[in-house]
Amino acid sequence: MNWSNLFDEKETNETLQRIESLTSETQALWGKMNVAQMLAHCNVAYDLTYTDKYPKPKGFQKFLIKLFAKNVVVGPKPYKKNSRTAPVFLVTDEREFEREKQRLIENIQKTQQLGSAHFEGKESHAFGALSEKEWNNLFSKHLDHHLNQFGV
Repeated sequence: MNWSNLFDEKETNETLQRIESLTSETQALWGKMNVAQMLAHCNVAYDLTYTDKYPKPKGFQKFLIKLFAKNVVVGPKPYKKNSRTAPVFLVTDEREFEREKQRLIENIQKTQQLGSAHFEGKESHAFGALSEKEWNNLFSKHLDHHLNQFGV
C-alpha cells in the first residue's frame, strides 16, 4: 500500500488537516486510548527519532525487534485494529489535548522540512538504517492508523 508522503508539503498538509479536525471530545472507533493519549502515542515515534528520551535496545533485544517488528512497522501493510504496541508507546496516563496536538503538528512539520534526503540511510531507534521510504511508512502508516481510529 502507498502511504501519504510526509516529505511532500501538500500531502503533509492533508495529514495536518485531519489532525486539526480532532477535538478533545473526539471519540475512538476502537481501542482503549482517548484522543489526547493517541496524540501523545503518535508523538513517541518522533521522540524516538529526534531525542534521546528513551534508551535504545541493545543486543538480543534489538535483534528480536529487527526480526519480528521491523517489517510490520516500516513495511507496506496497514496495521490491524487493536494490535499490540511496543511498551515504549503505551500511554495510559492523562494528557493535555492541545499540547499533544501542537507537538504532533510541529513534529510532522519538522519531518517534512528536513525532507527525504535527511532520512535516507538514517539510523532508527531500534531498526538500524532505514530508507526514506521506510521512514515515511513508519510515520505515515502509524498516523493514518490512529487518525482512522478517531474517524478522521
